[in-house]
Amino acid sequence: MTRFLYWIVELIARFHNVLLSLNDAFEYNFTDKELHFLIIGVIGMGLIFAVHPLFVWLSNRGHVLSISWIYVFTLMIVLTFAIEIGQGFTHTGTMDFDDIMFGLVGFLAFYLVFVIIRAIVRLILRLIFGKQDED
Repeated sequence: MTRFLYWIVELIARFHNVLLSLNDAFEYNFTDKELHFLIIGVIGMGLIFAVHPLFVWLSNRGHVLSISWIYVFTLMIVLTFAIEIGQGFTHTGTMDFDDIMFGLVGFLAFYLVFVIIRAIVRLILRLIFGKQDED
């Protein structure tokens, strides 16, 4: 886990240095804060342009729960990484990539149980009342 995090940090540091070199080479004189503003803004908008059409497509087909799952799964990834990084900095536990994987698999397992129970309940409701509930 530590090697993986250092690899990510090193990759980000390299990208950061390239941006600073470009900033200096073209004499834009952006501060570090301005570069963060620009780069994170561009990355965020790129993600919006990629994710929004997917969410619209899913929503138009009645897959609102899928949108919720994607959002929560993303948050779970961030949360599990934050917990492990926090353990590494505070020495309250061992920073371990396996903990992240087991946590995410736990979420997937609980979600699978939820989906199965939901499908059974929807089937029973459809058989009894002849209609399907909305998300």
